[in-house]
Amino acid sequence: QVPLGATGGGSVQSGGSLTLSCAASKHLSSSACMAWFRRGSGNEREGVALIDKEGHTRYTESVKGRFTISQDNTKKTLYLQMNSLKFEDTGMYYCAAVDFSWVCAESEITYSHFGHWGPGTQVTVSS
Repeated sequence: QVPLGATGGGSVQSGGSLTLSCAASKHLSSSACMAWFRRGSGNEREGVALIDKEGHTRYTESVKGRFTISQDNTKKTLYLQMNSLKFEDTGMYYCAAVDFSWVCAESEITYSHFGHWGPGTQVTVSS
């Protein structure tokens, strides 16, 4: 019912941390998986992290060991904890959800395959 919307972005120095939140409403219970994407200097939205109904997670290689995706079913909120931020992490971050499990099983986290999304939040990392 309530649209997806990412919040929690901001400006930090290299090495800093941020936690992004996404008000997911019923998507946490109805969606097969949810994911975080980001748009940097290009037009494409890179798949950053994914979490499915069973709690299985996947990350793009560049953020492994630094980012953690999680969800709180009580608060109906998706999170992305970002540590050791780098300049190349700068971009607009979006959360998205998809209703079909086959999308969640794909080797790549592909934005065009996700059917629900909302406004992004800007993350700026200075050197």
